[in-house]
Amino acid sequence: MKNIYLVGFMGTGKSAVGCELAKKKKWHFVDLDDFIELKEKRTIADIFAKDGEQYFRRAEKKALKEIAKENGFVVACGGGIVINEENIRVMKDSGTMICLKALPEVILKRVSAQTHRPLLNVKDPEKQIGLLLKLRSPYYAEADKAIDTSRLSVKQVAGRILKLFPRAKQQALKSG
Repeated sequence: MKNIYLVGFMGTGKSAVGCELAKKKKWHFVDLDDFIELKEKRTIADIFAKDGEQYFRRAEKKALKEIAKENGFVVACGGGIVINEENIRVMKDSGTMICLKALPEVILKRVSAQTHRPLLNVKDPEKQIGLLLKLRSPYYAEADKAIDTSRLSVKQVAGRILKLFPRAKQQALKSG
Protein backbone atom coordinates (compact mmCIF):
# COMPACT_ATOMS: atom_id res chain seq x y z
CA MET A 1 0.00 0.00 0.00
CA LYS A 2 1.30 3.43 -0.91
CA ASN A 3 -0.02 6.98 -0.86
CA ILE A 4 -1.84 9.15 -3.38
CA TYR A 5 -0.60 12.73 -3.64
CA LEU A 6 -2.92 15.33 -5.15
CA VAL A 7 -0.98 18.25 -6.56
CA GLY A 8 -2.07 21.24 -8.59
CA PHE A 9 -2.80 24.90 -8.28
CA MET A 10 -4.94 26.29 -5.47
CA GLY A 11 -8.65 26.04 -6.18
CA THR A 12 -8.41 22.89 -8.29
CA GLY A 13 -10.19 20.80 -5.63
CA LYS A 14 -7.33 18.92 -4.00
CA SER A 15 -8.76 19.01 -0.46
CA ALA A 16 -12.37 18.27 -1.37
CA VAL A 17 -11.40 15.52 -3.82
CA GLY A 18 -8.85 14.13 -1.36
CA CYS A 19 -11.49 13.80 1.37
CA GLU A 20 -13.90 12.05 -0.99
CA LEU A 21 -11.22 9.75 -2.40
CA ALA A 22 -9.95 8.74 1.05
CA LYS A 23 -13.51 7.95 2.12
CA LYS A 24 -14.07 5.76 -0.96
CA LYS A 25 -10.74 3.94 -0.56
CA LYS A 26 -11.11 3.71 3.23
CA TRP A 27 -7.73 5.40 3.55
CA HIS A 28 -6.61 8.31 5.73
CA PHE A 29 -6.82 11.87 4.41
CA VAL A 30 -4.40 14.65 5.23
CA ASP A 31 -4.29 18.18 3.91
CA LEU A 32 -0.58 19.02 4.00
CA ASP A 33 -1.24 22.71 4.75
CA ASP A 34 -3.41 21.74 7.73
CA PHE A 35 -0.70 19.35 8.90
CA ILE A 36 1.90 22.15 8.69
CA GLU A 37 -0.38 24.53 10.60
CA LEU A 38 -0.78 21.89 13.30
CA LYS A 39 2.99 21.37 13.54
CA GLU A 40 3.77 25.10 13.47
CA LYS A 41 0.82 26.06 15.72
CA ARG A 42 -0.05 28.95 13.37
CA THR A 43 -1.72 29.58 10.02
CA ILE A 44 -0.03 29.40 6.62
CA ALA A 45 -0.78 33.12 6.14
CA ASP A 46 0.97 33.84 9.45
CA ILE A 47 3.98 31.72 8.45
CA PHE A 48 4.27 33.62 5.13
CA ALA A 49 3.82 37.01 6.85
CA LYS A 50 6.31 36.42 9.68
CA ASP A 51 8.91 34.07 8.17
CA GLY A 52 8.40 34.21 4.41
CA GLU A 53 7.88 31.69 1.64
CA GLN A 54 11.33 30.04 1.98
CA TYR A 55 10.66 29.11 5.60
CA PHE A 56 7.24 27.74 4.62
CA ARG A 57 8.77 25.64 1.80
CA ARG A 58 11.24 24.08 4.28
CA ALA A 59 8.38 23.26 6.68
CA GLU A 60 6.40 21.84 3.76
CA LYS A 61 9.29 19.57 2.68
CA LYS A 62 9.73 18.30 6.25
CA ALA A 63 5.99 17.58 6.59
CA LEU A 64 5.90 15.76 3.24
CA LYS A 65 8.83 13.53 4.22
CA GLU A 66 7.10 12.68 7.48
CA ILE A 67 3.85 11.64 5.76
CA ALA A 68 5.72 9.79 2.99
CA LYS A 69 6.90 7.28 5.60
CA GLU A 70 3.27 6.21 6.06
CA ASN A 71 1.00 4.12 3.83
CA GLY A 72 -2.64 4.42 2.86
CA PHE A 73 -2.87 8.20 2.84
CA VAL A 74 -4.51 10.52 0.34
CA VAL A 75 -2.53 13.75 0.64
CA ALA A 76 -3.78 17.12 -0.61
CA CYS A 77 -0.59 19.07 -1.25
CA GLY A 78 -0.09 22.80 -1.42
CA GLY A 79 0.01 24.26 -4.92
CA GLY A 80 3.70 25.10 -4.82
CA ILE A 81 5.03 21.82 -3.44
CA VAL A 82 6.13 20.77 -6.93
CA ILE A 83 8.63 23.61 -7.36
CA ASN A 84 11.11 21.54 -5.35
CA GLU A 85 12.27 18.53 -7.34
CA GLU A 86 13.13 16.63 -4.16
CA ASN A 87 9.45 16.86 -3.17
CA ILE A 88 8.46 15.37 -6.54
CA ARG A 89 10.91 12.50 -6.00
CA VAL A 90 9.56 11.86 -2.47
CA MET A 91 5.98 11.70 -3.77
CA LYS A 92 6.83 9.42 -6.70
CA ASP A 93 8.94 7.11 -4.51
CA SER A 94 6.18 6.74 -1.93
CA GLY A 95 3.04 6.75 -4.07
CA THR A 96 1.21 8.11 -7.08
CA MET A 97 1.19 11.80 -7.93
CA ILE A 98 -2.00 13.10 -9.54
CA CYS A 99 -2.29 16.68 -10.78
CA LEU A 100 -5.67 18.37 -10.58
CA LYS A 101 -6.00 21.20 -13.10
CA ALA A 102 -8.58 23.90 -13.82
CA LEU A 103 -8.95 26.87 -16.12
CA PRO A 104 -7.58 30.14 -14.66
CA GLU A 105 -11.03 31.76 -14.62
CA VAL A 106 -12.46 28.75 -12.75
CA ILE A 107 -9.63 28.94 -10.21
CA LEU A 108 -10.23 32.67 -9.66
CA LYS A 109 -13.94 32.09 -9.16
CA ARG A 110 -13.29 29.27 -6.68
CA VAL A 111 -10.75 31.17 -4.57
CA SER A 112 -12.02 34.76 -4.87
CA ALA A 113 -14.00 34.62 -1.61
CA GLN A 114 -11.06 33.19 0.34
CA THR A 115 -8.70 35.48 2.21
CA HIS A 116 -6.17 32.86 3.35
CA ARG A 117 -4.31 32.69 0.03
CA PRO A 118 -1.08 34.65 0.63
CA LEU A 119 0.16 34.33 -2.96
CA LEU A 120 -3.05 35.94 -4.28
CA ASN A 121 -3.10 38.92 -1.92
CA VAL A 122 -1.98 41.13 -4.80
CA LYS A 123 -3.47 43.91 -6.91
CA ASP A 124 -4.34 41.66 -9.90
CA PRO A 125 -4.99 38.09 -8.68
CA GLU A 126 -6.07 36.87 -12.13
CA LYS A 127 -2.75 37.95 -13.63
CA GLN A 128 -0.94 36.33 -10.68
CA ILE A 129 -2.80 33.04 -11.27
CA GLY A 130 -1.78 33.06 -14.94
CA LEU A 131 1.85 33.77 -14.07
CA LEU A 132 2.06 31.10 -11.36
CA LEU A 133 0.34 28.51 -13.59
CA LYS A 134 2.85 29.21 -16.35
CA LEU A 135 5.81 28.94 -13.95
CA ARG A 136 4.56 25.75 -12.32
CA SER A 137 3.21 23.90 -15.37
CA PRO A 138 6.49 22.05 -16.14
CA TYR A 139 6.51 20.78 -12.54
CA TYR A 140 2.84 19.79 -12.59
CA ALA A 141 3.62 17.86 -15.80
CA GLU A 142 5.77 15.52 -13.66
CA ALA A 143 2.58 14.00 -12.20
CA ASP A 144 1.69 10.42 -13.09
CA LYS A 145 -1.76 11.57 -14.29
CA ALA A 146 -3.61 14.88 -14.72
CA ILE A 147 -7.34 15.54 -14.45
CA ASP A 148 -9.07 18.79 -15.40
CA THR A 149 -11.59 19.56 -12.65
CA SER A 150 -13.04 22.70 -14.30
CA ARG A 151 -16.36 21.10 -15.23
CA LEU A 152 -16.44 18.06 -12.91
CA SER A 153 -17.94 17.53 -9.47
CA VAL A 154 -15.84 16.35 -6.54
CA LYS A 155 -17.41 12.87 -6.81
CA GLN A 156 -16.69 12.71 -10.55
CA VAL A 157 -13.02 13.58 -10.02
CA ALA A 158 -12.68 11.04 -7.20
CA GLY A 159 -14.32 8.44 -9.45
CA ARG A 160 -11.86 9.13 -12.25
CA ILE A 161 -8.95 8.74 -9.86
CA LEU A 162 -10.33 5.44 -8.56
CA LYS A 163 -10.48 4.15 -12.15
CA LEU A 164 -6.71 4.70 -12.36
CA PHE A 165 -6.27 1.91 -9.82
CA PRO A 166 -7.74 -1.31 -11.22
CA ARG A 167 -8.18 -4.19 -8.75
CA ALA A 168 -4.78 -5.74 -9.50
CA LYS A 169 -3.05 -2.41 -9.02
CA GLN A 170 -5.06 -1.76 -5.85
CA GLN A 171 -3.89 -5.12 -4.48
CA ALA A 172 -0.29 -4.27 -5.35
CA LEU A 173 -0.70 -0.93 -3.59
CA LYS A 174 -2.04 -2.69 -0.49
CA SER A 175 0.83 -5.15 -0.35
CA GLY A 176 3.24 -2.28 -0.80
